[in-house]
Amino acid sequence: MGIEKKLQDLKDQINRIVPRGITVSEVEFEGPELVIYTDDPKRFADQADLIKVLARDLRKRIVVRPNVLEDPERAADEIRSVVPANAGITDLFFDPETGEVLIEAKKPGMVIGKNGTTLREITKQIGWTPKVARTPPIESSTVKQIRQFIRSVKDERKAFLRTIGRRIHRELTSKDQWLRVTMLGCCREVGRAAFLISTPESRVLVDCGDKPGSVANGTPYLYIPEIYPLTGLDAVVLTHAHLDHCALVPLLFKYGYEGPVYATPPTRDLSAMLQLDYIDVMRKESDRIPYTSNEVKSYIKHSITLNYGSVTDIAPDIKLTFHNAGHILGSAIAHFHIGEGLYNIAFTGDFNFQKTRLFSPAASNFPRLEALFMESTYGGANDIQPARREAEERLYETVNATVKRGGKVIIPAFAVGRSQEVMLALEEGIRRQRIPSVKIYLDGMIREATAIHTTYPEYLNADLRNQIFREGLNPFLAECFSQVDSAELREQVIGGDPCVIITTSGMLNGGPVMEYLKALGQDERNSLVFVGYQAEGTLGRRIQKGWREIPLGWRETIVINLEIITIDGFSGHSDRRQLMNYISHLQPRPEKIFTIHGDENKTIDLASSIYKRFHIETHSPMNLETYRMI
Repeated sequence: MGIEKKLQDLKDQINRIVPRGITVSEVEFEGPELVIYTDDPKRFADQADLIKVLARDLRKRIVVRPNVLEDPERAADEIRSVVPANAGITDLFFDPETGEVLIEAKKPGMVIGKNGTTLREITKQIGWTPKVARTPPIESSTVKQIRQFIRSVKDERKAFLRTIGRRIHRELTSKDQWLRVTMLGCCREVGRAAFLISTPESRVLVDCGDKPGSVANGTPYLYIPEIYPLTGLDAVVLTHAHLDHCALVPLLFKYGYEGPVYATPPTRDLSAMLQLDYIDVMRKESDRIPYTSNEVKSYIKHSITLNYGSVTDIAPDIKLTFHNAGHILGSAIAHFHIGEGLYNIAFTGDFNFQKTRLFSPAASNFPRLEALFMESTYGGANDIQPARREAEERLYETVNATVKRGGKVIIPAFAVGRSQEVMLALEEGIRRQRIPSVKIYLDGMIREATAIHTTYPEYLNADLRNQIFREGLNPFLAECFSQVDSAELREQVIGGDPCVIITTSGMLNGGPVMEYLKALGQDERNSLVFVGYQAEGTLGRRIQKGWREIPLGWRETIVINLEIITIDGFSGHSDRRQLMNYISHLQPRPEKIFTIHGDENKTIDLASSIYKRFHIETHSPMNLETYRMI
């Protein structure tokens, strides 16, 4: 059956389901969604459960869109006339691509109304589909720019989504049934995550990152026959926004990829922010950059965002569902359903199976699961992390000791994840008088990353979400935090009173931390505190190992006299105990487990231990190997 015949059949089915008097003028696949165009959006809005019924019966993601969208300026006036003034509307974002209007308000409940009555009234008045979000306490320039850019390329986006929609819903051509996974990076090493899922019909790439600290082999194997040419890929799926998983996604567009990239909304925004910073840092360090901001724009233009739990067709024989990974904002375990119940496979990305100040534990329940690819960063037998409370106590002791001797505490941290965890711990330490009331300076992209956290509160755990939106209690807005946004202010911090400096990059491979290390490294009153993983080959790992003279370029050397402290327990990764605990909690238990994203001895040790305890077939794969699942 061709696409046109399939669409006509779907239209006939829809007409049989919708009440008499509602006209369906057109149905079209746009990306993973089936879009129903109608002259009667207001009558659709009157039927509260109609879209749910259509989605259930057709087994498709349904969007209803009016044939003619009302002018946004006029629609904005009508929204403000329907919604009570004390709801505090702060922003309206009209997305012509989806026919949705995002209403940001200080009191979103008043925009929704009792049992959704106000929302339905808005739809009746303007035709646009209203979505409601609470006004973020900290405005994100990244989110604003991405929304504006997507609006500016709406016609290109629509054409792209229609092309992709038809590709996703094309007819199956092969009678064979098999599934293979090819390792393009991240096996028996940390970094350059990239895995290729292949079936007779489809090819999907999971992640595409760089390898921190590596010059010779920092890129996944993107040139081998299994993945080349890139135009043959059906989709790219991004688990989260750390650079060892997302840095080289724009490179795919440079070399011919024109398909979709699936990610959660926070992952899309955070990864674009980090990619732009990545090429900026590389430009300062050398003349060669892997791609330009144009390729980052291509990535955003081709992105399709999915929330946790949303089952989505991404190829004729593959469905994708994201589940919470508990690692950083928007991080996801990517679960793939292959064929009509043929096989189920999941990639954890990086994950954390414990509740933290920011997130709930990683999901461990799936409808079905035959194979699992799981990270092993702390998979070694001795990789036992202290409890988070112990780590925070040690941080307080370090701050107290350093400040007492007149020094400054430098904390290199990833802009996304570790920074916010440490910020929350320090804010509570000051509030409860566990540490002195010193200034905590944020340098690099930490403030902007924090703003994105407050833009997507639904991805944070309930405790923090409630705290953020209670008047005067938002820990991210505490008076102790100050943003460093100029070289002059950085100089003042360096020459000023004892303080805490949280700065990027987390592994000391570039970024503002190098300025602080150059200026403060020789003074033994100061402290350098590692709170995150330091990969082999990075400057952070070398200092951890005891290097006390760090060459910079040909002539410059940094002398390290300050105190070096590693505080385990803040990591966003599960330690050895939690990794094993995760397997015991998995429902259902998989038939095969592949240990990836860890040093060689750790992935092998973890695979061996899982096999011995759980009697599950395990593998510690090597790069360039291909495994047939069925």
